[in-house]
Amino acid sequence: MLDSAQAIDTIAAALREEDAVAALFLSGSYATGTQDDYSDLDFVVVSPGGPSDHVVETWRGAVVRTGEIVFWRDRRPQAALINAITDDWLRIDVTIVTPEQISSQPRSPLQPLIDRDEISDKVVTPAGRTGADPRLARYQFEEFIRVLGLVSVAAGREEYINGVTGIFHLRNLLIELLVEETGAPERGGALHLNRLISDEQKALLQALPLPVATREGMITAHLAYAAAYLPRARRLARIWGVDWPERFETATWKRLHDTLSIEPPYARA
Repeated sequence: MLDSAQAIDTIAAALREEDAVAALFLSGSYATGTQDDYSDLDFVVVSPGGPSDHVVETWRGAVVRTGEIVFWRDRRPQAALINAITDDWLRIDVTIVTPEQISSQPRSPLQPLIDRDEISDKVVTPAGRTGADPRLARYQFEEFIRVLGLVSVAAGREEYINGVTGIFHLRNLLIELLVEETGAPERGGALHLNRLISDEQKALLQALPLPVATREGMITAHLAYAAAYLPRARRLARIWGVDWPERFETATWKRLHDTLSIEPPYARA
């Protein structure tokens, strides 16, 4: 069984003499120094032909040197991405790009392991974080209000299981908002959250009610998430200069009042 450092060295050694591989970069948490014992290995391969069958087979030959492959997802759903897991559950991902495409990759998360043509010099150094994307923020604000409003539909149809699904959507949007609130520069993968949010934010998430597939449980949870999300979102919208969807929120609360006798769980003024 290889440890992560040995696996990285093994893959690099296997590709060092491969003409089809112009460069190999380590990316993700191992490139930024934020890895832990549970991190996967992320790579970027640069090849003139991009993610061709030949390069993919060459990559597979390198990965199999780290252990037996028990999971292999080949260019699905993304055409340049390959996911692999070995029998000791070492997770290895690679994105295969052309030299032209690498120029759009940010320098900060890339650590060169092989770079025959000095391709790393072409990688654009990204600007520092300048705040949230206003278009994405507006979309997420509206999406939260839309999903919140659908509780009236779920209640009317007695679709309480679907209502629980809505709660998970609200939770994901709240977590996205909390991460944006902290402004963490390096987010890491989807399984990293503890280091991205504060103790106060963790306590907020832990205190929210668990989803229960009953009418009362569904409505209670939706209102709890609204109370946690909407005041924060409004404050951040002002800071980010994003127009708040006031008319949409007003119409949604009216709908919830008319159908379920619900009042907003926070002061909107």
